[in-house]
Amino acid sequence: MAATPTAQRPSVSLITPDPGADEARRRGLRRMRTVAVGLLVLAACVYVATLGRDDVWGFVNAGAEASMVGAIADWFAVTALFKHPLGLPIPHTALVPRRKDELGKGLEEFVGENFLQEEIIRERVAAAEISARVGDWLADPANARRVVDEASDVAAIALDKVRDDHVADLVTQALVPRFHEEPISPLLGTTLMEVLRDDLHHGVVDLAVDEMHRWLEENPETFVSVLEERAPWWAPPRLNDAVTSRLHVQALAWLEDIRDDPHHRAREALDSMLGQLASDLLNDEETRARAEAFKDRLLEHPQVVTTAISLWKAMRSALLASVRDREGAVRQRLLLELNAFSLRLREDAALRERLDRAAADVTVFLVERYGAEVTTVITSTIERWDGKEAARRIELHVGRDLQFIRINGTIVGGLVGVLIHALSLLVH
Repeated sequence: MAATPTAQRPSVSLITPDPGADEARRRGLRRMRTVAVGLLVLAACVYVATLGRDDVWGFVNAGAEASMVGAIADWFAVTALFKHPLGLPIPHTALVPRRKDELGKGLEEFVGENFLQEEIIRERVAAAEISARVGDWLADPANARRVVDEASDVAAIALDKVRDDHVADLVTQALVPRFHEEPISPLLGTTLMEVLRDDLHHGVVDLAVDEMHRWLEENPETFVSVLEERAPWWAPPRLNDAVTSRLHVQALAWLEDIRDDPHHRAREALDSMLGQLASDLLNDEETRARAEAFKDRLLEHPQVVTTAISLWKAMRSALLASVRDREGAVRQRLLLELNAFSLRLREDAALRERLDRAAADVTVFLVERYGAEVTTVITSTIERWDGKEAARRIELHVGRDLQFIRINGTIVGGLVGVLIHALSLLVH
């Protein structure tokens, strides 16, 4: 189907954003029209009163005649912009209603060529000194507090809008499929290698040994009862007690040795086992396949979504409680960071220069990418306007000033008439 021609687009009425302001403009336009018409009537009366008289009155008559000509000519010129003078379809009149589309296109080109140029944009952004103004504005504690409060309120609203089914969809439709596709063995193997190289696991081993030793010291009865459950039924109770007590003492001594000796054979055996596992995760196909299979089984477990939702709920509750508390840790931290940023903006000229340059780059990018679409709004909007109503609206905004053309035409015409009359007397 062919596109609808521009001339055939349905016109729409203009929306009046401020009826009160329009009424004030309308009164001003009527007042200036009255002044312009009054000067024309005055010139006509003077012309009739001095008609056929000589001497000084001849100059007055010539001036009044020229004033009428100038007033009528400028009235025609001003009126012809918006409508047909006296309703007569004179060619090249009612320019705005008839040629509003061309005027809109010209305005679009004017804005694009004179305002949306890179040099102009960079100059205006640099002159605005955005970063310095932001720094000075944030230096006011009330402004900084306002930014923190607004950001916290927006964050709270955003957190409230995220429902459990959103989290479930994110996990099932985005994260889980992605994790299925991404091999986990190289990541695990590399991470484990880095942990072993930097001895990061020793702290975890120390903690585990300490906790096991503490538990054995505090729960000897539990340790003994577990062993007795596995003792032969025919073993005498006294023998069982002696064996289990001895095992408890030896277990405590063994854990103490591991805890106190950083080079204990158990530690070295653990390091060797972890190193072999890291190597296998990177190089052994069977180990890698088993790791990937374990990952897939874990991701397919229904508890994954439930756990994700539970974690999200806990995190959201904590965040909401913090951002809603006006004296909470999150708001206080944000306020502290804003104050530090404001101080840097005011004291660091190099930072201000970098930020202003970045702002100019972003603005230029947006204008280069979307400037044509922005200026096209001018043309498309004007094309949809009703011609006659658009003319009335434009006249309402600029008509008062245009009446000065009529007033000036009346005055200048009279002066020119007097000058011409004087020159004609000198020639004769």
